[in-house]
Amino acid sequence: MSKTIVTSDTPTEPSSDQSSHTLSVFVNNTPGVLMRITQVFARRGFNIDSLVVSEGRDDRFSRMTIGITGHSNGLEQIIKQVSKLIDVIHCIKHGADDSVVKELMLVKMLVRDTETRTAALQVIDHFNGKTVDLTPESMIAMISGDSSKLDAAIKMFSDFEIIETVRTGKVVMARGSSTT
Repeated sequence: MSKTIVTSDTPTEPSSDQSSHTLSVFVNNTPGVLMRITQVFARRGFNIDSLVVSEGRDDRFSRMTIGITGHSNGLEQIIKQVSKLIDVIHCIKHGADDSVVKELMLVKMLVRDTETRTAALQVIDHFNGKTVDLTPESMIAMISGDSSKLDAAIKMFSDFEIIETVRTGKVVMARGSSTT
C-alpha cells in the first residue's frame, strides 16, 4: 500500500518560461551580506529555492551556494548586480558540466515492526545511505547525492510512514582548477 505524502520539500516542476540555476557567491563574512544579496533576487523576480552558507577555510570569508528559479534572460544582470555589492568578492554561475553539485537529506520514518524496518534498510542501502538514528519506533536515514537521486529516494520512501524530511540544498564546487 503506497502513501503519497506531500512535504514542503516535495519537488515541483518550474513553469516553462523559467529554469533553475546554481550560483556560488564568495563574500566577506560580515553582518548584512545575505540580506543585500537576497534583495537583488527579489527585485528581479527570482525565487531562491535553496541557500547554503558557510565559512570558508579562512573565517573572514563565507561561500553562499544559491539555487534559484527564474527567467534565464535576467540571470546575467543579477550576477552583475550581486558582483557589484559591497563585501561580494565574486559571483559565478555553475552548470552540471563544469561543477559537482550535491545535496544531503535526512528522512525520519516510522518502522514499528521488523518487516518494515528491513524494507526501509534495503531502500537506504540501495541509495548508498546510512542509518543515523534508530529507535524501536522510528529511524532516520541520511542520503547524499544530486537532486534527482534524493527525489527518487523520497519516492521510494513514500511506501513508509514519513514523519519528516530535511534537505540541505545544493552545495557546488567547480571541476578542475576553476574557481568555485
